[in-house]
Amino acid sequence: MSITDHPVVSRGEWRAARIALLAKEKEFTRLRDELGRQRRELPWEKVEKAYVFDGSEGKRTLAQLFGPRSQLVVYHFMFAPEWDAGCKSCSFWADNFDRIPVHLAHRDVSFVAVSRAPLAKIEAFRKRMGWSFTWLSSSESDFNYDYGVSFTADALRSGDAIYNYTQPEKTMTDREGVSVFFKDGGGTVFHTYSSYARGIDLLNSAYSYIDLVP
Repeated sequence: MSITDHPVVSRGEWRAARIALLAKEKEFTRLRDELGRQRRELPWEKVEKAYVFDGSEGKRTLAQLFGPRSQLVVYHFMFAPEWDAGCKSCSFWADNFDRIPVHLAHRDVSFVAVSRAPLAKIEAFRKRMGWSFTWLSSSESDFNYDYGVSFTADALRSGDAIYNYTQPEKTMTDREGVSVFFKDGGGTVFHTYSSYARGIDLLNSAYSYIDLVP
């Protein structure tokens, strides 16, 4: 069925169809709320390795990325060291999250993006795109590899490069994702959640608007 021969009905019939769909939308909302509850109840893993990132304010550890807050969201931005620009899809996501860190901060959440590219390339690309979010380089650490978004040439050749927990990544050295961390009162950092591929679709608000149109 094309958009040109879509069914057209009376106002009463449209309202009835819309109310029927509303019931399914409410069911989806309740299911999403339940999924969120289960996500928050996932066990945590303690971050044992010391990661250091290169940022515009100098070298910073993972714990320091939290600032004064107890929660941290990291967007894994695809930008390999040899690339001259960041991934166009991640750039689409960045246009959606660029202005939200200030709102997250008021809710005890810090937000950063991390890529393997050197800081000079990151800063040049961020300036070109007009973004203001905190973006750091993990080029001197195993952070991207440990959190499943970067893969060595050997892992790609052998088929050992696992992406999204089950999918073997066969072609790309870098992929997209989101990881979440918590820092307790003693400064210990825990990994609480990671999501990849279409698991991060809901973080792109433009998609939500696009899903509304015919």
